[in-house]
Amino acid sequence: MSAAFFSNQSTSSDFSGKVPVEHLDYVYIEKCKDVKYLEKILEVLRSGKEGFYPHLLEFCESHMKKLDPRNRALRKENPVATAASLAKDEWSQIFDDLKIWQEETKTTETLLMQEPMIDASMKEDMTPIRGSNCSVPLNQTAVSKEKRNCSKHPLPRDYREWDKFDVEKECKRIDGNVVTNDPPAIANNQHPQIRTEVDASLKSQQEKLLLANREKDKGNEAFRANDYEEAVAYYSRSISIIPSVSAYNNRAQAEIKLEHWHNAMSDCQRVLELESGNVKGLLRRAKVYNHMGQFQLAAEDLRMVLRKEPQNAAATQLLCETEKRISECRPEQKSKGKTILIQEVEEEDNNRNARPVEPSQPVGGEESSAAPERGDMGNAQKKPHGRGDGGPHSEFNNSHHGHWRSRGGSSDKYKFTQESKEKLANGTSKRGSTASVKADQSSGGKGSLAGGNEGGTLSGGNAGETVNLDAPCGALPPALSRLKNEGNLQFKNGQFADALEKYSQAIQGYADSGIDSPEDLCILYSNRAACYLKDGNCQECIQDCTRALELQPFSLKPLLRRAMAYESLERYRKAYVDYKTVLQIDISVQAANDSVNRITRLLIEQDGTEWREKLPDIPLVPLSAQQHRREEPPSEKVLQARAEKAAMDAERKAEARFTVLKKEGNEFVKNGQYQDALGKYTECLKLKPEECSIYTNRALCYLKVERFAEAKQDCDAALKLEPTNKKAFYRRALANKGLKDYLACSSDLQEVLQQDPNVQEAEKELLEVTVLLRQSLANSNVSPAKPRKTVPITEVDGDQETTGDPNSENSCRGEDIPTNLQPTDAYEFGQALNAACCSGDTAICAELLASTTPEMLPHFLSTQLDGHTISLIMQAMDSHLLEKNPSLVYQHLNVLHTTDRFSVVLMLLNKDERRHMTQLFEHLAAVESSEFTMNDVQNLANKYI
Repeated sequence: MSAAFFSNQSTSSDFSGKVPVEHLDYVYIEKCKDVKYLEKILEVLRSGKEGFYPHLLEFCESHMKKLDPRNRALRKENPVATAASLAKDEWSQIFDDLKIWQEETKTTETLLMQEPMIDASMKEDMTPIRGSNCSVPLNQTAVSKEKRNCSKHPLPRDYREWDKFDVEKECKRIDGNVVTNDPPAIANNQHPQIRTEVDASLKSQQEKLLLANREKDKGNEAFRANDYEEAVAYYSRSISIIPSVSAYNNRAQAEIKLEHWHNAMSDCQRVLELESGNVKGLLRRAKVYNHMGQFQLAAEDLRMVLRKEPQNAAATQLLCETEKRISECRPEQKSKGKTILIQEVEEEDNNRNARPVEPSQPVGGEESSAAPERGDMGNAQKKPHGRGDGGPHSEFNNSHHGHWRSRGGSSDKYKFTQESKEKLANGTSKRGSTASVKADQSSGGKGSLAGGNEGGTLSGGNAGETVNLDAPCGALPPALSRLKNEGNLQFKNGQFADALEKYSQAIQGYADSGIDSPEDLCILYSNRAACYLKDGNCQECIQDCTRALELQPFSLKPLLRRAMAYESLERYRKAYVDYKTVLQIDISVQAANDSVNRITRLLIEQDGTEWREKLPDIPLVPLSAQQHRREEPPSEKVLQARAEKAAMDAERKAEARFTVLKKEGNEFVKNGQYQDALGKYTECLKLKPEECSIYTNRALCYLKVERFAEAKQDCDAALKLEPTNKKAFYRRALANKGLKDYLACSSDLQEVLQQDPNVQEAEKELLEVTVLLRQSLANSNVSPAKPRKTVPITEVDGDQETTGDPNSENSCRGEDIPTNLQPTDAYEFGQALNAACCSGDTAICAELLASTTPEMLPHFLSTQLDGHTISLIMQAMDSHLLEKNPSLVYQHLNVLHTTDRFSVVLMLLNKDERRHMTQLFEHLAAVESSEFTMNDVQNLANKYI
């Protein structure tokens, strides 16, 4: 017991207790499949701490060789070669070669000592020593030494002269009378002038690369010495020879240290042009954006860095700081209670003696789900901006820089999921040279490039899952199908050596069985090639992939695996050809796209601009082999699922769009931009016409721009949806007040107070409206009544028709209807236009159009547009305005088609109305004008006809 205890203690001390003594056994080693653990067992056996067991050691090495033939633990050191270990002739040859090399070295050294090391022409291009302001020629020190050696020493004094020497006098002379004429030392801290460009036009590509790397290393050394200006100079020299991503990145970092933000930004932009998605370039550009105050752009770059490297601590820290700065820059908005300030407005004239009472501060629309607050009738409740509020650079929002919180601010979002890690490990990662592709999923099917199972019958060996190893595989016999299924299962479990053995047995059995199924044999070779690629045996992988492609030309997976093997062996030209062939077959293979971009850069650095001429011929893939061109028609279930998904996506997008538009409309209202808010709320109603809160919000905007008729219509629509909506009643009361319908206004305000008696705004409005109502009644009683129009009534025979001739006595005369031909708002324009439509008087309509500016025409017609109105406008323009002012007609037509609902009304026109429209454009095209041409009229007519 004590011996076992001490042996176990020794194992624990030397190998961290990971290999118990019980595991040093033939049976355990034979059953063990973990190569890493077998390495530890082999280390214990070789150390001799538990004793020397040569046979057990040899057995462990042979078992490891089966599992991993290329394992580093199996490598053995060879002794250093000496004269005794070599043949006499071979040793004498080595000795003679060394002797010749020694003599040549001595000869070269002698020649170098005789000749000057640096020519005069090279002295000018030499950079000065760092820390000094000039460079000292090499021969200057030698000359000074020779002069010192050649100068004569002064003779010593005679002893008789020493008797006459006055020590006191000499000391005084030294102490006070000696005046030094030497100028004071001047510290020169100026940076040496280093040329930032190097002329390397006569050097080869290899020499340029070597020289550029040397200059970059000098810059790195200067950067480590905190001499950033010198570092920038050397990096510039390196870039002038060969522009590289690393040199631009390093120079950008040095410029950041010097706080040259614009230079650093240009270098970062250059890095991202050469290599899009470069992590260092994005990170340094984010730093520059931070110092320049563009925090939104900095946050976008940092999120891109964290998508590529989720564990990047510097990016995570900088993103947190950037988000904090963004939150600090956002103005704080405090929630306040809403009050409506009622202002008294003086009447400008008797016809317009009342104006609606306006709230004292800008307001926004309310949320549809929120209940109306007590006492807040004119304004919607303002809410402070939360961190999650975002406007419409979101992926991911329509603008380039969306709200920084709309896409997540923490780095947890960019962590890799388990599925992503498996994809990266199985061949869909960007590094195609280190990743491999699993075995084919099915015989002859498309499948996934990372699949190792056959169809859906094999599983990964998880608990509770059944594995059908006897599932049929194409035309293979049952025994070969079982071998293939076992290989697929072992491949999925990571036992690549065992899977390789199974696939090899299946291939041998295929040859012995004499069956003819090229597809199945192609899949076997492709799967075995995947095992070779996992083990790093790229030569065997290439051979198996070539055999598979001989059986099934343009097979996707063998091509991709062979390309990865070529890339691992640094045979980039052949890898490029295979990757391009893969993309011809299926352009959606992301690993091939990434590898092509990566290899292109390597080939450009290696072969220069003529790298394409050195490539082998890329085979042309026939259309029948291009998978992205021959998609099978989907089934009914797939089509139904797609339709449901499309409907859900459309609904989700509409909901998101509605939310964004509503927030934008509310923001416009808060900023006092009511006209812009109207457009946003109108778009919201197109998406959700049954949303009551949007109608009340738009009614508020109409009140602000004094479009009272439209405000009343929106309030009516809101009350149809919610008959007890207080805001709709209150805002309709304001609209009625603007329309001078004080009785209806009083009724709506009483309804509001009946629902909630504590609404002070409604009480104040009711008092004011009551006063206005009394004044209007009193004025109507005092002022003389207008003479009523008498309309003669005559009997008409049955066959007689009444026409709309304005001159006939039976028609509704235009002059009998009071018409304001100079309207100032949509209400007055609508009244005048209705009068003209009632009488059919094109002359009145023409005068109305002549007094209206073309820009205001869509605004005035927004709620009154129909087919009869368009027809009347066209006839008025054609018969009255075209001769007097054709440019005004063109301007009206140029804006008329932008009116709301114009396209719907245009489709409902009858033949006569369309004929009037066509006739107008024909007459307008015949007019000669300097403001428009016939082509302009034709282009405008295409929008109407």
